[in-house]
Amino acid sequence: MSQSKRPDVAEIRVPFRDVDMTGQMFLASYISYAESVLASFWSSRPDVDDEPVYSPSKVSCILHRPLHYDEPATFTAAVDKIGVRSIGFLILIDTGEERAAEVEIIWQAHAPEDQSPASLPEETRDWLYRFLN
Repeated sequence: MSQSKRPDVAEIRVPFRDVDMTGQMFLASYISYAESVLASFWSSRPDVDDEPVYSPSKVSCILHRPLHYDEPATFTAAVDKIGVRSIGFLILIDTGEERAAEVEIIWQAHAPEDQSPASLPEETRDWLYRFLN
């Protein structure tokens, strides 16, 4: 995966290991690459004291058209929803000028001590609003 100068964007050429017998990219591969670009994006957030732990509560992929072996694809992470205790991300997957797929990932915030629901820190919320789609 090639990282661009922006932490919310990554580019790939679909590798052989990620395609089935017909040359189409496995659905799980879209999600795996989306999680990787989301991790890169998330690492650019500001440091926060007493930050909650985040865990995924929903992951879904909408396939508009399958990617094929050696096809270029750009993964772009954006914030879709900001809740009191959750964050919704949308990772857009484009090839050229065409939308190939979208991966939605929702994270829930939890207190590190007992995993009870926790509110998003104000600093994190302010940072997320800059990327709201």
